[in-house]
Amino acid sequence: MTRKPLLLAFALCLALVPLAADADDTSPEFSIDARVTLDAFRATVDARLEGILAVTRTLAATEEARSGDWARIRGPLAVLAAHASEQAAVWYARPDGSYSTVEKGQTGESLRERGYFPELLAGREVVGALVISKSTGKRSVIVASPVLVDGKVSGAIGVSLDATKLSTSLDQAIRFPPDVVFYTLDREGRTALHRAGDLIFVFPSDVGSPTLSDAVRTMLARSEGVVHYEFGGSDKSALFERSALTGWTLVLGKAHPARVRP
Repeated sequence: MTRKPLLLAFALCLALVPLAADADDTSPEFSIDARVTLDAFRATVDARLEGILAVTRTLAATEEARSGDWARIRGPLAVLAAHASEQAAVWYARPDGSYSTVEKGQTGESLRERGYFPELLAGREVVGALVISKSTGKRSVIVASPVLVDGKVSGAIGVSLDATKLSTSLDQAIRFPPDVVFYTLDREGRTALHRAGDLIFVFPSDVGSPTLSDAVRTMLARSEGVVHYEFGGSDKSALFERSALTGWTLVLGKAHPARVRP
């Protein structure tokens, strides 16, 4: 069975299992099928980002990247740009923060103030940092690898993935039913991916109910579990777990009509 039908089967299992045992149950539990579906969601997100990371890592080790010559580097990056359907930009950065993109060449901008840039300068890869792209203005997810020459960082190869396009492609690949809630939160509690595009890069704790704020705090404090909250006029029960790759918290659940209390 290929990955897509398998994930579809998992999603259908979730759709067929009610999250609440009955109308008076205030602690609905998740079935094993729902937990398997959440694992599949995490694996799909991680696999998509790991695939990009494998390419940036490979490109960072090439002689073209190690040369520091943009005229040589651009060709391999252009191949990546042509095959990364969700990219906002594919770029090469120098240690001083100046950078060039496949589309624009030298941008005249700097990445020095980006929160993730010190990680690259320290020789560490970056997966899942959230930024508003300077070159495109889009909400982007960063995947990047340092370029090392004689053990020192001489630059970095990176991809800025369009978060909205990435969310849409994941939704289409997994085919979650309409009533299934799925999203991811970064380490700060900001929404990285969401079916509703207008909620991407929003802090749920700032726009939701007090119960949602409490749920976000719980999800950031624990590596996995179940939370219940109210949002948009309905009660929601959500299963969550953290990705070791990105540090994101992946959330999966269902909405049901708000209960009328006696």
